[in-house]
This record gives sequence, structure tokens and C-alpha cells, in this order.
Amino acid sequence: MNRGFLLIVTGFISAISTLRAQQVSDTSYQPGIGDPAYGSGQGPRVGIDEAHHNFHTAGGRYQPFANLLRRDGYQVGGFTRSLSADALREVDLLVIANPVNERNAKDWSLPTPSAFTKEEIAALHDWVEKGGSLLLIADHMPFPGGAGELAESFGAVFSNGYARTGRPQQERGPDVFRTGEGLAENFITKGRSEDEKVTQVATFGGSAFRLPEGATPILTFSTGSISRETRKAPGITPDAPVVRIEGWSQGAVLTLGKGRVAIFGEASMFSAQLSGPEKKPMGMNAPKAEQNHRLVLNLLHWLSRAGEAGR
Repeated sequence: MNRGFLLIVTGFISAISTLRAQQVSDTSYQPGIGDPAYGSGQGPRVGIDEAHHNFHTAGGRYQPFANLLRRDGYQVGGFTRSLSADALREVDLLVIANPVNERNAKDWSLPTPSAFTKEEIAALHDWVEKGGSLLLIADHMPFPGGAGELAESFGAVFSNGYARTGRPQQERGPDVFRTGEGLAENFITKGRSEDEKVTQVATFGGSAFRLPEGATPILTFSTGSISRETRKAPGITPDAPVVRIEGWSQGAVLTLGKGRVAIFGEASMFSAQLSGPEKKPMGMNAPKAEQNHRLVLNLLHWLSRAGEAGR
């Protein structure tokens, strides 16, 4: 591994971590969405998890995400209950973004135990099999640790570190996945019409995972991509093991029984934030991320079966 490349990657990750520590939601962000999938407030019930020390919540860093879904007709709110069959009856689609165990709520160092009990994981798995839809997002360490056991129940195995692509042109900025260059061309990126087609997506660090069997990849890491499994975050400890992640995923979808699951390894790509004292755009509002919001809507349309007969 080229030492200069690692130093650049480490510097970028440290900068991103500093910016994330100073994030505020960009509540003015309102991209065009075309025709909403549902009438105002008439769409499926979307719960954004707030019961597991989540770094991103409906009223916090994921407020722009929640607002985008509401503009598309979804009913969106915080989900504040432990996962159980009874609680999950309240939603049609559950979004879990960056959960952590109580141990890591204020201490981002190893160990990073599961944010969920085995009973919660079993309840959620059963809910999906019976027709529920899940969007699971785990950013850089410690979040893959908090979400790891839940992800493994669906066949995905995360690297609990910081992931970066191996493309030299993106060493100093967000990772950009383009059609044919890590971004798949499939039913998610094609959308329901030519106007919904996605050809470029930007991500901002995050994590990587090995694909579940039978999953459809959306974002795939290129040759030379690595994950640095730091012992403490933000930043990277000097003794962090380097894991090669070429061919691993940063976004994928799969079906399970009657249900649907989307798994992603980066959270900022689905939000719109202003970072640092200069209020630098980060997320859907950032340069090179102009199509990110379209990917969000395409994902939600697939998860909620928007427009499908016999939904």
C-alpha cells in the first residue's frame, strides 16, 4: 500500500470527522422531486429509529431526509420504542441510521457491542420476512459495531472502520460513484422513468460491508479501496489494521420472504448538512451529490413498493 496514499486518506478522514462533529442540518435544502409518489401525508408510515442512541434522527441530522420523504407523501416520524412485534406494527418502513450501544454513546472506542438485543434482532427479522421494509445505515466506526449483529442477521458483514475508494482522483474529496465506475445500473438507479435515473452518487467516507448472498449491489468499491479499522474515532489510531475492500459494497438491496431490505455504509449521503464554521455543504446539498436525493427517493419507492400493483 502506498504510504502517501494512506497519509492522504488519513488526512481526509480526520477532516471529515472534524466537520461531522460540527454538523447542523441544512433545513433550507429542498430539491425538486417531480411528481410525488403519494398524496400529501397519504403514503406509507416511515419510522426513523431514535431508540438506540442514534447519531441521525428525524428531528436532528436527518431532518432534511425526513422532509424530503414528507414532500414525496410519506408519513414520517421518530421511532422511539424498542424493536418488538407490537412496536413494529406502527410502521410500514423502518429507517435505522447509526445506532450504537449505550457504552459508545459518548465513547467512540473499542469495544463496540451491538446496539440491539438478540430479541430485538429476531423481532425485526421476523417483521421483514412478513412484509416489512428496512433501510439500515451504518457509517464509519463505531457504527458498524453497533449495527453489526443486526446486519449479519441479513447476511451483511461490516468492516468496523473508515472506508475509502482506491480511485486517485477522489483522494481529497468525497467518493464519487458513477455508472460503470462503482455505481450499478439496475432497478434502483434506473427509477421508474428516465427523469428518475441516477448516474452519479457522492459519499463522504463511511464503511464497507461484504454483500449478503443474493443481494443486488448499488455501490461497489474499486480496486485499491481500503478500510482502516481504528480503535478509536474520530480519526484513525496509528495501529489501525488495514482491510482491503475492493469488491465490497457501500450500498445494496435484497428481499427476504415478503419483505425488503436496503443496507448502506454511509449516512451523510442521505442528509443535507452544513459543517464547520464555514457552513460547508455536506451530503445531498454538496457539489457532486446533486443526484443523491434521487437515489434516496428511488430506494424508498422500491422499499415501499410505490406504484406496484397489489401493494
